[in-house]
Amino acid sequence: MSQLSNFTYDEISIGQTAEYSKTLTEQDIVMFAATSGDTNPVHLDEAFAASTPFQGRIAHGMWTGGLVSAAIALHLPGPGSIYLGQSLSFRKPVMLGDQITVNLEVTDKQDKRRTVVIKCVARNQDNKIVAQGEATVMAPDTKLNIPKPVLPSISIG
Repeated sequence: MSQLSNFTYDEISIGQTAEYSKTLTEQDIVMFAATSGDTNPVHLDEAFAASTPFQGRIAHGMWTGGLVSAAIALHLPGPGSIYLGQSLSFRKPVMLGDQITVNLEVTDKQDKRRTVVIKCVARNQDNKIVAQGEATVMAPDTKLNIPKPVLPSISIG
């Protein structure tokens, strides 16, 4: 079983980086629609989406936002961090099969509530920026090294 570890507030330094990658699948789009309730046909209906400027189905913007959340929760600061805020602008659509890599960089530390400011940039496999912004996170004060929870197997059909 793989492990998750974190960086405590005291261990984090300005300029510290981390990254997280995931490829968008059909299951990702359908499950995000099901859990969020966002059934916009640009995400789910190929014929409709083909008539849009994107000429095909695209991911929900907040799916990409969810990757930023995963990068923070799993890597920097990691388990035990608390999301306080996020600005995020969407620059390009994310299409089925796109591999998105989120890069994080610590830009500021504020002693109040162990707050860390993190620059967030999401790029596709062509190195094009699809989203960018800034997160404010409360870093953990306790060092953790814990088993990574196993996701349940879910099938769509």
